[in-house]
Amino acid sequence: MFPATDILLQQGGAAIALLFGLLALLVQLALVVWTYMDAKTNSSHPAFLWAIVIFLAPLLGIVLYVLLGRDQA
Repeated sequence: MFPATDILLQQGGAAIALLFGLLALLVQLALVVWTYMDAKTNSSHPAFLWAIVIFLAPLLGIVLYVLLGRDQA
């Protein structure tokens, strides 16, 4: 039915997609951990709330945390 899909799966495309997905998940979890640890020391806001924001919206969340969440030194 979809010969291009069959060829892609036979040539390891699924394995590459799986590795890319695992890498993206690992980067997202690393961002959550970094934000939580950083917010505990550099923010007056609750660290777990920033970690939740980063988990739900990684790109927007990290920008918001850096611009709004960290206390000015």
